[in-house]
Amino acid sequence: MLFWHNQPEHLWPSPGELYPGPPGSLLREPLPLSYLKQEELPSLPSAAPPCSGFQYVLCAATSPAVKRQEETLTYLNQGQSYEVRMICNPKLGDVTQCPRLLKSVVRVVFHDRHLQYTEQQQLDGWRWSRPGDRILDIDVPLSVGVTEPQVLPSQLNTVEFHWDPTKRTSLFLQVHCISTEFTLRKKGGEKGVPFRLQVDTFKPSDKGLPPEHLHSAGCLIKVFKPKGADRKLKTDREKIEKQPLHEREKYQMACESTVFSECSPWPEPTAGPHPPLSPLALTSPHACKLLSPERLCSSPPFALDTLGCSPAEDLSPGASISETQQWLHRHRFSSYCRILANFTGTDLLKLNRQDLIQICGAADGIRLFNTLRARPIRHRLTLYVAQEASRQESELPENPNSNSGFYQEISLDELSAVELMGKLAELLALPTDQIHRLFHQGPGGILILLSDQMVQNLKDESYFVAVVKKVQNPDGYYLVLT
Repeated sequence: MLFWHNQPEHLWPSPGELYPGPPGSLLREPLPLSYLKQEELPSLPSAAPPCSGFQYVLCAATSPAVKRQEETLTYLNQGQSYEVRMICNPKLGDVTQCPRLLKSVVRVVFHDRHLQYTEQQQLDGWRWSRPGDRILDIDVPLSVGVTEPQVLPSQLNTVEFHWDPTKRTSLFLQVHCISTEFTLRKKGGEKGVPFRLQVDTFKPSDKGLPPEHLHSAGCLIKVFKPKGADRKLKTDREKIEKQPLHEREKYQMACESTVFSECSPWPEPTAGPHPPLSPLALTSPHACKLLSPERLCSSPPFALDTLGCSPAEDLSPGASISETQQWLHRHRFSSYCRILANFTGTDLLKLNRQDLIQICGAADGIRLFNTLRARPIRHRLTLYVAQEASRQESELPENPNSNSGFYQEISLDELSAVELMGKLAELLALPTDQIHRLFHQGPGGILILLSDQMVQNLKDESYFVAVVKKVQNPDGYYLVLT
């Protein structure tokens, strides 16, 4: 069914009305709208590709508080219907060569890279807090030239429709989320995150083939509570007007309408029941395809007993995507395998502490950062101890497996006599509960009872010979370090 409204001609303003101001103040060419009046179009050589020029115009003013080198920013009110004019520029080819109907997909996505990593979690959280609501919707009664509008329940931020490039087409959209709903800290007064409103246009194909991509463009928006966008725009204008003239020249001139800028097409969902490709695929240099959930999150392929490597193994910068996934499983980060699906070891090691907190939350983000940057633990005190027999033997022991002929390392962290006694009992294969005293041989061969303070004052990497003395009543042992 075709939704068409007979609207007077003045609703479609001329290029001069769309972009007020001196001609030299804008870097954009006037919109060629001659075909809207059914004027005769000049014929060009057939080598020119049909329908090569598209333009999408959002009927909302841009902010004047944006630097010249930055992308334009547009403020929208939550739930208000805004017109997006879909224009196919026929100057490069005969308009009759264009497909009769085109398919366009409109999305509201995150512009912030940190939020792109956790897009699915952010959307799931929004769905839970706003049951039954959508992020993006089509105002069908106001839309012109829109056919087969679709809003999928599983994709809250996406709408689809068909339109005829030879006719006037206006799509009216409503954005129901506000920018501050996705800020990290919500204490009041924080800045809202920017969204990207993107349009991807395709040429439908026959015989079940995927549609042919024709054009993609988008713009930055911030969404405020009702009437908040108008107040923010007014505040920005007053702020710029107070600036000196030389400072004003650093900012863009505000326009009454927003022209979308060309960009890369948004990744299409993979075939099958798997979720759509996450925006992080655009950021990771190795993003070719999204692994299936079975390959990412099932435990059998990455079971610890089949890996044969230490759980404390460091992540190598040369680790492949598969090896990085295994490392995440081994270190109990399985729930983030899908978010980090396209990351190699190098990609993961490049993320700083704040990046990981944005992706995994505060607790797991800090844990992942510490795990990635983990250094070997340096013990507080290291001693070298040999059994008494080693002092009497000048040659290696007959039994190579015996511990009596070599010095062995003992590492202490608590620096207590009890800890040292336990380590010596393990080294000498003696029951800990049968060691009653631990002595240190002092000057003149006197025996000094080893206390916590003495252990703390031992020099690091000292070496001793442990002498075991059998005692009666109670039955047990004394240990003497000489």
